[in-house]
Amino acid sequence: MVSQKNLKLSMLGSFTLLLLVWVVITFTSPSVRSSASGLATPIGTPPAPAGTPAKTDARYLGSETCRSCHEDQFNEIAKTSHGRLGDRPSWKDKVVGCESCHGPGKEHVEAGGDKTKIVNPRLLDPKAASETCLACHAGKEAHNNFRRGDHWRNNVGCNDCHSAHGPNYPKNQPGSITFIGEASPQRPNLATRAMLKNNEPQLCISCHSEVKSQFSKPFRHRVLEGLMNCSDCHNPHGGFEQKQTKLAVGADQSCVKCHAQMQGPFVFEHAPLRIEGCAACHTPHGSSNPKMLKRSSVRQLCLECHTEILDVQLDGNIPTGPHNQANIRTQNCTICHVAIHGSNTHRAFFR
Repeated sequence: MVSQKNLKLSMLGSFTLLLLVWVVITFTSPSVRSSASGLATPIGTPPAPAGTPAKTDARYLGSETCRSCHEDQFNEIAKTSHGRLGDRPSWKDKVVGCESCHGPGKEHVEAGGDKTKIVNPRLLDPKAASETCLACHAGKEAHNNFRRGDHWRNNVGCNDCHSAHGPNYPKNQPGSITFIGEASPQRPNLATRAMLKNNEPQLCISCHSEVKSQFSKPFRHRVLEGLMNCSDCHNPHGGFEQKQTKLAVGADQSCVKCHAQMQGPFVFEHAPLRIEGCAACHTPHGSSNPKMLKRSSVRQLCLECHTEILDVQLDGNIPTGPHNQANIRTQNCTICHVAIHGSNTHRAFFR
């Protein structure tokens, strides 16, 4: 039988060997060599995908050739990130511009502009068109789950929300239902980011119309006013959580990143918060009830689980006890149980 000491030594040796192999592979890779030579990709610059065609491919003529016929489109895309890829070191000697999405243009030009000789993503099936985008964008954390998301399954493609040539709409003006608060002049990039076809809240509710009315209720998250975006809580490009909520460690992480005081950990935890989450008591988009609660009265929520408190003793024909629901002073549970999301001092969630 191998002794415990020898087992530990063998595990340590295996770990050291794996670490050595990782160091050798990492520091001999082309990306690290280019970094050492001063050609490192700037932070935030997407690297060129491995399958990106090289400029030396004779089928690709370059965007300047496209410009001779499609000057308006060329000028539009030149203002966007897509039009500036050629200036980035990681895309050097790679095909960029029009042909990176529309495919090689040699046959299209030789045929006198025959539309059947070039790829038009707008005429493709949404999934096929999205594959063109994912060829470059799939490596990003926000996009790598798109193929398992609800949008993909429902045939909603990238072009339904984004404009590859850049957005084409007038300057944002406050005054509509989307911009009814002071957030509009404070966040002028609300509609223009990520090359969206429209500002994000209106773009989302154009399909998800069931939530629009919730954002108009008295107690709500300020999405239509521009203080929040749908993507602050949801990942439109897919995810592992229900409703594509952000973060892969539980749906409630989308809530506690703003409402951090409710997160804990607590010595005495409220079970529904850990098992069912915030949505057990609150409606996430908007409600007619204070605190965005599902019920108009706090005790209605509590009594759905805590039915045992109604078993009170009788003094004659008069109910008694601290939870006597006939007494208005004891009908509001949170008068006493103030730390209802969790407590570090008392198991009954007293202060």
